[in-house]
Amino acid sequence: MNITVSKRRNLLLIFLLILLRVTTIEPGNAQNPIVQTMYTADPAPMVWNDRLYLYTTHDADGSTWFTMDDWRLYSTNDMVNWTDHGVVLSYSDFEWAKGDAWAAQCIERDGKFYLYVPVISRENNRGAIGVAVADTPLGPFYDPIGKPLAQTDWGDIDPTVFIDDDGQAYLYWGNPNLYYVKLNEDMISYKGEIVKVPLTEESFGKREDDPQRSTLYEEGPWLYKRNDLYYLFWPGGPLPEHIGYSTSHSPEGPWKYGGVVMPAQGRAFTNHPGVIDFRGKTYFFYHNGALPGGGGFTRSVAVEELKFNPDGSIPQLNMTEGIRKGLATLNPYVLNQAETIAYSEGFKSSQNDQVGVFVTANRDGSYIKVRDVDFREKGAAKFTARVGTTHNDPVTLEVRLGSLEGEKIASLRIPRTGGSDRWALVSADIPNVTGIHDIYFVVRGNPKSHLMYFDYWKFSE
Repeated sequence: MNITVSKRRNLLLIFLLILLRVTTIEPGNAQNPIVQTMYTADPAPMVWNDRLYLYTTHDADGSTWFTMDDWRLYSTNDMVNWTDHGVVLSYSDFEWAKGDAWAAQCIERDGKFYLYVPVISRENNRGAIGVAVADTPLGPFYDPIGKPLAQTDWGDIDPTVFIDDDGQAYLYWGNPNLYYVKLNEDMISYKGEIVKVPLTEESFGKREDDPQRSTLYEEGPWLYKRNDLYYLFWPGGPLPEHIGYSTSHSPEGPWKYGGVVMPAQGRAFTNHPGVIDFRGKTYFFYHNGALPGGGGFTRSVAVEELKFNPDGSIPQLNMTEGIRKGLATLNPYVLNQAETIAYSEGFKSSQNDQVGVFVTANRDGSYIKVRDVDFREKGAAKFTARVGTTHNDPVTLEVRLGSLEGEKIASLRIPRTGGSDRWALVSADIPNVTGIHDIYFVVRGNPKSHLMYFDYWKFSE
């Protein structure tokens, strides 16, 4: 989510200078941030068909403000290897909108997927909540109503959507105010009036020394249910934001302040919660500025496992290196997208009409790590990859086991194809590899940028 444009903008430089003193996580040992090929923010997880999908916003490289044009999608079945599905929607897909692509959330109902987004209306130059619909989580999404779904006088950003056990759907949003509506079963209209939630100290905690905002609530609500208790997670002020939570026995409140879930950390003065249950665990998504060049306008999504006390309260957690143990292994004997990544350095994500999403190595030593690859007992004997380069100078792809300096099982010369719309298959016999290993794909070469394009890979027995 993003703070409302107001006089608070003048405070951002002060907080940025303070936050620069916070150290980043060491990339070589990290699982967080979970996306390294571009800047991402405002995580919105969704589970469907035993796979976790994560919708994010996208901060432009080198941005000095919230430069955000589209929403992206990532997915995983093991919580350590994440597949980049690229852009699924842009604010320009709404004819009535002029910008921007801030925090959104997607939910499934009756085989349709509804993505709720905040954009700027052309008609009155104010924020509004729109909705897009698709038949799959990957899209394509389209605007079914051709107008805003909801709009108030000010601050219509950061929608969160929730369907209760009785089938009633709720949509919350807002900064500096907090609103909600009851959605109709069609998910693209609502019943009754927009409700403005009372922001009381009992519900959202007390903010010190700010007569204009007496409670901690700032923006970015996330509605979640566990057992019979409803949780509303939200970034709290003043800047830099922490994440707090409130609870209720009804999705309509009244809410009771529960405390701080995550203190202000991580070099980004904003934050945004996303909470989801997946394969018997609960996960807490957020964003920070931990990537190289990261900060308040170049953020990165991360995740932690969330625990609960017996009474339903939440013990405070800190930003860490992330999920250390995967929930499943990866099958190397099927086609695996190169943009399925546990961790990487030196690669950027790209997208075109020929192959969809792919990754580009931008310097010598660029690498991709893939976790928990299971070669089974028989083992692999051959490796194949779809690659390309524009360079005549030698560029090679090394395949290593266990670490960047681990056993090199293959080294493939990348043929000059001429561009990212032209590709070649390269293969190499490898020594028999059995069991479960982390795999490192390491690019070597003298060119200064765009060394190699990488689309997919596969091992054969």
